[in-house]
Amino acid sequence: MNQVDYIIVGCGLAGIAFCEQLRANNKSFFVFDDSSQQSSLVAAGLYNPVILKRFSEVWKAKEQLETASPMYRNIEESLHITIDYKLQLLRRFSSIEEQNLWFNASDKPSLEPFLSTMLVNNTSDLIDAPFGFGEVLHAGWLDTEKLIDAYKVFLRGIDALRESEFLYDELNIESNGLQYSDIKAKHIVFAEGFGMKKNLFFNHLPLNGTKGEVLTIKAPGLNLDVAIKSSVFIIPIGNDHYTVGSTYNWDDKSNVPTEAGKNELLSKLKTFINCDFEVVKHVAGIRPTVKDRRPLIGRHPEHQDLYVLNGLGTRGVMIAPYVAGKLYQFIENAHPLDAEINSNRFTS
Repeated sequence: MNQVDYIIVGCGLAGIAFCEQLRANNKSFFVFDDSSQQSSLVAAGLYNPVILKRFSEVWKAKEQLETASPMYRNIEESLHITIDYKLQLLRRFSSIEEQNLWFNASDKPSLEPFLSTMLVNNTSDLIDAPFGFGEVLHAGWLDTEKLIDAYKVFLRGIDALRESEFLYDELNIESNGLQYSDIKAKHIVFAEGFGMKKNLFFNHLPLNGTKGEVLTIKAPGLNLDVAIKSSVFIIPIGNDHYTVGSTYNWDDKSNVPTEAGKNELLSKLKTFINCDFEVVKHVAGIRPTVKDRRPLIGRHPEHQDLYVLNGLGTRGVMIAPYVAGKLYQFIENAHPLDAEINSNRFTS
């Protein structure tokens, strides 16, 4: 029988972020992951502190960035990989009116650190941007696929990963802790993304799920070294390859890429990119979204050693380290959770 402080179910961005909290505090843990949820793996990985459709601040943007950057840097150093790339992010303007809205937003105290007031002119014949761009500061790209692959290798190396389905009805909840298979633990954290819909303990929570599809294209003549957000975004990922995304589908709950999603992305991309390219990859996943756009963090209403870390939506790269820290402090040091993220807001 193996004895650990924590069992973690799920090895996406949320699960990894919580593992990092445990590693930083010398807590032992064991991870279960069956690779059934692809949201973190297929995430485009672009992070930025501004909602670019409305030019408004991301919730807790400053706090999230201050937590996320050191965590990803620590992972890079300990696993000897590079995953976090600081990247210039440009918002393409479609009109003079959008330019004016941008500059008005940049005067707001909450957005001033994140929106440059210098208009960026278009210098490429292959990009249609007659009204130029606004630059988002403190943006970047996280290679989520590389992160998850490398982290699983690390977990296997310390014998802390079991790649199999977690069977909820085989979890024994005892007075002095928990037992699952040959693992005994003090606590269990479910960080399963959309897989929470099958979780016998937390499926009462209103996780909606929003399907997103993402393309990788090869465009040898584009020579783009910045990320651009227009009707879709395009992110340079090296060797003339670019990530293009993403779609939002609230009805389809499968991880299967669709022709409709592909065509939507391509038609929007072609409104501002004028060059030949080929699609080399097409992936899809279900984002764990919540109706009030806040994560689901907290304790089970009846079982005090069962916890949820979920609902990170479209911004998991930034938000996962922040809420993982909040949950750890809640469990270990009884720090209260903010009401807007506490999962008990949906428990009658």
